[in-house]
Amino acid sequence: MNEHDVYTPKQHAIAVIREYITIFIVLCPFAAMVNWIFVPHNVAGGGLTGICSIIYYATQGAFPALFPVFNGAIPIWLTTLVFNTILLVIAGLTVGWRFCIRTVWGVICLAFWYRMIPIREEPLVTEPLLGCIVGGVLFGICLGIVILNNGSSGGTDIIAMIVNHYKDVSLGKVMVICDSIIILSSFFLPIPEYQMANVTNILDFKFKRIMCGIAMTVSYTAAVDWIINRVRQSVQFFIFSAKSAEIATAINQTAHRGVTMLNGMGWYSKKNIEVVTVLARKHEASYIMQMVSNIDPNAFISYAAVSGVFGQGFDTIKKKK
Repeated sequence: MNEHDVYTPKQHAIAVIREYITIFIVLCPFAAMVNWIFVPHNVAGGGLTGICSIIYYATQGAFPALFPVFNGAIPIWLTTLVFNTILLVIAGLTVGWRFCIRTVWGVICLAFWYRMIPIREEPLVTEPLLGCIVGGVLFGICLGIVILNNGSSGGTDIIAMIVNHYKDVSLGKVMVICDSIIILSSFFLPIPEYQMANVTNILDFKFKRIMCGIAMTVSYTAAVDWIINRVRQSVQFFIFSAKSAEIATAINQTAHRGVTMLNGMGWYSKKNIEVVTVLARKHEASYIMQMVSNIDPNAFISYAAVSGVFGQGFDTIKKKK
């Protein structure tokens, strides 16, 4: 193992800064999908973004003096900031302030981009259903990248964390309930004046708006799952080497993964050998392979994808209801 493989506090700080920068950059297209597709189509999806969109649609023309740039409506960036601040204070007092640190950064960045990116009069994708599916996929990809960088955009995931803290209810179930209520409530929204000319049946328009909201939510949740599962897929290593102790130490101290040593015997040579077994994330596989190769170029390595790994450093076993 060379000196550059040693994990240092400086490298940790650089990694954290990189994550914060990534969250800031990725939330730009995240906000653009809302201001360029969902809002022009008058669609409310799930999450806090859906709530803020509903408030924006419902208050059109109500505050012309306060928000002239937003057609007199309460802007999404403002309601995002206000609601998330309230939720974060509650979460900090219940769940713990450690959970809130990166969420605060995500909320500030999201509100900034909502304010800086102008709302288009004509949607980027003119067909509502197609726009919601395409926008939902891009929206979900951005959210997945934020989550993989230990960040959060706030919203219903904070509500889910608070509810889960007091009740034995899964986070996914809470978020589905919240999203369903938000999307269905868009039925009661008025039809905007700029779309009245194209509306022949009010009920049809409202049901289509709900269908578009559902399509957007399904698209983004599927995209989030795809991104996270693709990166978080786990692999299992079996490493056979005469330098097994040195390899195990390097993996433990540098990759920060647990290592188990198994006693084995080569049947042909009849020699005893220690086998290094490691469970790691898929994106860590090439790093571990290179590390082993640096220590022992003649090491025999076998690794394969595993369908599920549960425990410290991996996934949590969900309780059955």
